[in-house]
Amino acid sequence: MKTLLRFIYDHERDFADRTWLTQPMGGGSLREFTWREALDETRRMAAYLRDRGYPPGSRIAILSKNCAWWFLADLAIWMAGHVSVPIYPTLTADSVRAIIDHADARLVFVGKLDQFPAMEPGIPRHVERIAFPLSPPGAGQPWNDLVTSMPPMAGAPDRAPDDLVTIMYTSGSTGSPKGVMHSFRTMNHSYTIRELAQMRPDDRFISYLPLAHVAERALLETTCFMVGFSVWFVERLETFVEDVKRARPTVFGSVPRLWMQFQAGVFAKVPPRKLARLLGMPVAGWLVRRKVLRGLGLAHTRVAFYGSAPSPVELIEWYRRLGLELFEIYGMTEGWAYSHMGEVDRLRPGWIGRPVPGVEHRLTSEGEVLVRTPGLMLGYYKAPELTRETIDDGWLRTGDRGEIDKEGRLRITGRVKELFKTSKGKYVAPAPIENRLLADHRIEQACVTGSGMPQPCALVVLSRGARDGAGGEPGLISGLARLKEHVNATLDPHEKLHAIVVVGDAWTVENGLLTPTMKLKRGAIEEKYGPFIEDWYEGEGVVMAPC
Repeated sequence: MKTLLRFIYDHERDFADRTWLTQPMGGGSLREFTWREALDETRRMAAYLRDRGYPPGSRIAILSKNCAWWFLADLAIWMAGHVSVPIYPTLTADSVRAIIDHADARLVFVGKLDQFPAMEPGIPRHVERIAFPLSPPGAGQPWNDLVTSMPPMAGAPDRAPDDLVTIMYTSGSTGSPKGVMHSFRTMNHSYTIRELAQMRPDDRFISYLPLAHVAERALLETTCFMVGFSVWFVERLETFVEDVKRARPTVFGSVPRLWMQFQAGVFAKVPPRKLARLLGMPVAGWLVRRKVLRGLGLAHTRVAFYGSAPSPVELIEWYRRLGLELFEIYGMTEGWAYSHMGEVDRLRPGWIGRPVPGVEHRLTSEGEVLVRTPGLMLGYYKAPELTRETIDDGWLRTGDRGEIDKEGRLRITGRVKELFKTSKGKYVAPAPIENRLLADHRIEQACVTGSGMPQPCALVVLSRGARDGAGGEPGLISGLARLKEHVNATLDPHEKLHAIVVVGDAWTVENGLLTPTMKLKRGAIEEKYGPFIEDWYEGEGVVMAPC
């Protein structure tokens, strides 16, 4: 089997002087790495790690936002015979410490971080630190100093296909972090994703979703190592759109929330009804579509996908009218994101798609989705009992509830443990109701709750600019009241929303209400608003909450 390192050595030889990575350095300046330059730094860092004398297979962490050196560090760790441990760049110090301690990490690469002073106490004093360029002051030994002082590692050091080469910590929306172990063999199944998406060496990607998450790792980093396409990085949140325009990505993926924010940004410039009318015109419609996509930086995008959460059907259809077909990718960290993928000629809005080649799926009597995938993890690090609970005779228990249509396409309808029971004894699945709410451009986030109450209610966060829409707050309230009636008309009696409660604060990773992969932390949201729910419940219809 050809390992990821072997792919990289081929690109080093074949594409030596081609630009591979483009890194914003601040102030509008860029640093471009050719394959030759990138692999030279990688080999020098690998030589340094080898000379530290760590036992083979030592765990080395990467704590950084996405940047060129993230890729280089990952490769250097593998070349030196060790195991990479990505850490989300938004975690608290306690969470950072828990991962480093559990993994017994010997060294941490520290890179671009927004809140390093708050995170730094999570790095034990005995753990060595190396600082990427662009890292906060005092983050560790400078990367540049080390690579200039070391001769490059010679030859083409490789690893056995079944070696443990990375541990990815994931907790989902609840629970303690779990270390998911992967080898080159399990990671290599990104090759089929590359084939299905028809990725090419002349493709352009932009890397901004967390590399500590399996989606960016499996669908961008790993496929990049295999294919050799060019990658751009984002400077900061404020420059995101300009960074995308500069990269002109030919393949672009995101989470539904960002696709919604793109749409909201367009609606802020052109009201939805006017835009729909323009798009319906024969000649003007084509020009408007091109202008909108150029404004988003996606005029050159031929493959667009989303994942991590379901997307409202209305959103998918809106992008289709722009000429951009979105297809969903579904998978878990435990399966190296190798599970299901939409097919252009078989798309069914609201459904993910069929299993990718080599994958089987089935449902339990409770509706839980089970997957048998060649990307299956080696197990959970230091957790054999949890591994046995999660893998049943080769089948991965996903924890997701789903449906399978007659063509074998999968649709996720919620989490097995997300069901709640109302005081009437009826069970409610929140996710499908939330998706209906999120189809409205005024709502950016939604959480349906109601355990022990007669009827569920929806906590929502408004999209940018929704409060300033026509009619002010009275217009907003009447619009949301109509939305509630529209959604309730599609629900069974026990599911109908008693109220929509508009809360004042957005739910973010920083305030502990979202996971690093932008999923709702339902328990944390219900704990935050629980003391007020009973009072809000008295205001049937639409409630504007002060908090």
